[in-house]
Amino acid sequence: MFRRFLGSASRAVPEPVSPTGSQAQVAGETATVRRIVARLEAMPPDRARLVASAAYTLARAAHADLDISDEETAAIERELQRDGALDEAAAVLVTQMAKLQARTVGGTEDYVVTREFKALSSAEQRLDVLRACFAIGAASGSISAEEAAVLNQIAGELDIDAASLNTIRAEYHDLLSSVQRLRQISGTG
Repeated sequence: MFRRFLGSASRAVPEPVSPTGSQAQVAGETATVRRIVARLEAMPPDRARLVASAAYTLARAAHADLDISDEETAAIERELQRDGALDEAAAVLVTQMAKLQARTVGGTEDYVVTREFKALSSAEQRLDVLRACFAIGAASGSISAEEAAVLNQIAGELDIDAASLNTIRAEYHDLLSSVQRLRQISGTG
């Protein structure tokens, strides 16, 4: 799944060019993404930006409830390693950096970085990231209302249509805190 999401090391994503010809600020490149990219200089810059913006988006999903648990951290690391996209050491480093950025600049950078990922990724990669965000939200065994709201925001910023969002949400239906609470109240869960 994440080979599509992050691409293989040999696959180059074309470098977009701004109308003025400057590539430095392409796709709304942000200071957050640049800090993560700087640590991934061994990768082609376009792939590093894709990895950085994807990792930040995953950390954003984890930080939706203003806490990033050990379970969520482990889930981010697993998602970044899926299909050999990153090795364990790189996934740990990228996860820690993305978590730090989400905690310190979250809110001000969330929209911009998610939109940057959208500009750099394919539709299939965007669906993979959203699915990974749901997996991270569910890492604790329950997706809270706050997490669900942020997942909906991320889906909107990635231009994921309602049918695709609902398909992914259905995969995690039993882990939505609202569903769990209703079942608890009705005595069916």
